[in-house]
Amino acid sequence: MSYVAVKGGEKAIQNAEQLLKAQRRGDATVPELGLEQIKQQMSLAVARVMSEGSLYDPDLAALAIKQSWGDLVEAAFLLRAYRTTLPRFYYAQPLETDQITVKRRISSIYKDIPGGQQLGPTFDYVHRLLDFKLAAENNQSDYPVGEPTEGGIPRAIDTLNPEGLIQSETADDVKADDANAENDAEIFDLTRQPLELPAARDARLQNLARADEGFLLGLAYSTQRGYGNSHPFAGEIRVGDVEVVICPEELGFEIAIADITITEVQMVNQFKGNKTLPPQFTRGYGLTFGYNERKAMAMAIMDRALRSKEFGEQIQGPAQEEEFVLYHSDNIEAQGFVQHLKLPHYIDFQAELNLVRKMRAEYEQRSAMENGRSEEIGSEETGSEGIDSEGIGSAGIERNCRLSPIVH
Repeated sequence: MSYVAVKGGEKAIQNAEQLLKAQRRGDATVPELGLEQIKQQMSLAVARVMSEGSLYDPDLAALAIKQSWGDLVEAAFLLRAYRTTLPRFYYAQPLETDQITVKRRISSIYKDIPGGQQLGPTFDYVHRLLDFKLAAENNQSDYPVGEPTEGGIPRAIDTLNPEGLIQSETADDVKADDANAENDAEIFDLTRQPLELPAARDARLQNLARADEGFLLGLAYSTQRGYGNSHPFAGEIRVGDVEVVICPEELGFEIAIADITITEVQMVNQFKGNKTLPPQFTRGYGLTFGYNERKAMAMAIMDRALRSKEFGEQIQGPAQEEEFVLYHSDNIEAQGFVQHLKLPHYIDFQAELNLVRKMRAEYEQRSAMENGRSEEIGSEETGSEGIDSEGIGSAGIERNCRLSPIVH
């Protein structure tokens, strides 16, 4: 692929950057949007940027949203780029999501679940009608204040374990079931290792966790419409705060360094069984930063769809194709490759322009030759038909002359 460096135009580029800043700021008489306002009042956008930017920091995510003029894909790009400059000191221990401080917890498979259902803040039961009251300033909303549910709440789908109706997924089970994993292998790190196919489940989950929400949502939807033969149940959806724990080698014991908000989803899918596994329910898992329920649900559906080969199921749609999903899910890579088309491609275009001109000339020459040949053939056929008709006519006259009697 050939590119040409743009010469000159430096002043124009500087002016374009200044114009961007002015347009981003908007009318100077309107109060500027602050980072705390973005973080508090656009928290769902902040959560999405943190997930796709692969960095949990609400303040930096809010800054990225402001800097990107509200473009969430660009904001995720900014956040991920900044992430690469940060030193890495430790790996955190696996999150103990069963010890989550619950803000929202629901299940669609049981009405009564251990610990109870907690609706929390949700759009699920709100009419999709514009609320013009929000157009007024200084909106204040009263809300009920309850005690957060501390950790130790059993998962709803764990009630299926005693009967063996759902696939077991302890750490040992996952390692034993994963054909791509080696014994005692370290957990794959997508931020430091290139993605290779076939990918183990830990690599797939990391890829899906920072994948574009819209891409995953569309693929998850496709599996429910026949391109994957999947109609899962929401076994449990949890939103809340969990502790991040590290274990420094120099200390030799674990310490908690932060509390972060996460969304965890476990989907339940029916599985008819195969030669080695009995009929049972299987799981799809999704986990995202912040309150990001739709993304986590789509991730869980896609996790299960990508396990089709593991269960010996027929591949019926693109959502089950590992290469297609994992290599096209990252919106940072996708937007870069699409938008690079704005760069100067003068040499490429000139080469294709010359090629098209050459092909067009050959086409016209070939068409002219074919048309000329057709005209020659037409002339020959017309001439032969005239001779035959004349000959036949003359012969007919001669025959008539010989056979006709002379009448006096």
